[in-house]
Amino acid sequence: MLAAERRRVILEAAVATGAVRVMDLAVELGVSEMTIRRDLDRLEEAGELTKVHGGAVRSGGSTGRGVEPRSALKAVRDTAEKRAIAAAAVDLVGDGMTVAVGAGTTTVELARLLRGRAVSVVTNSISIFHALTDPDHDDADGDPTVAAAVQLTGGQRTPSDALVGPVANAMLERVRCDLAFLGCHGIDPVAGFTSPNIGEAETNRRLIASARSTVLLADHTKFGEIGAHLFARFADVDGLIMDSGTPRAAREGLAAVIPLTLAPGGAA
Repeated sequence: MLAAERRRVILEAAVATGAVRVMDLAVELGVSEMTIRRDLDRLEEAGELTKVHGGAVRSGGSTGRGVEPRSALKAVRDTAEKRAIAAAAVDLVGDGMTVAVGAGTTTVELARLLRGRAVSVVTNSISIFHALTDPDHDDADGDPTVAAAVQLTGGQRTPSDALVGPVANAMLERVRCDLAFLGCHGIDPVAGFTSPNIGEAETNRRLIASARSTVLLADHTKFGEIGAHLFARFADVDGLIMDSGTPRAAREGLAAVIPLTLAPGGAA
């Protein structure tokens, strides 16, 4: 098991139970207690856990409009729903397409489904680049590279593993894609799609501009959340895919302003 996957399992356990023990994790994961302690050090440095004697506890506090949760923390939330959304999204991708895929934990699930497909991918996400090109990537299916090119923008790294800023934006201004898939931090029922990170919001606008059509991927928890920075209004996007756990009132309101697809499976 790769270190990133091991830490993901540790974080998932801490989120689920509130605390983890070094001894228990070492037995469960088949590694030494020293390895687990190093993993806890890295997770504490990232602000995701707080070490205590013999283990670690989940860090307190919640994120606000201007704070972007780290990708490792978001990756363990609502995984079944994200995979259902990705499965619905991949049906829109045809062989030979050039696809832009923005950063996000749901879009990483989509990237896993694109491995081995005859498509070109442009992304500003380090996690997505690894999902498409690393033969040892966690839970990845298919060939370790897509049949055509995978292009990763340069730029400054955000907590969600997005590359943003002038370098990323300049690269995206020079590509043309058939389809863009983006995630979001929140969906405001009036304004549209938001991010807590101003750089990520701006780069998301460039991803949208690079593509002939854009589809947003968002699990039901994103509805009603509002990040500090708006990157797309409903009129700027051609479709939205959510999971079946989206409340009925939210579905009806969104369907009135944007083509809405509910992915089967996930939360009912």
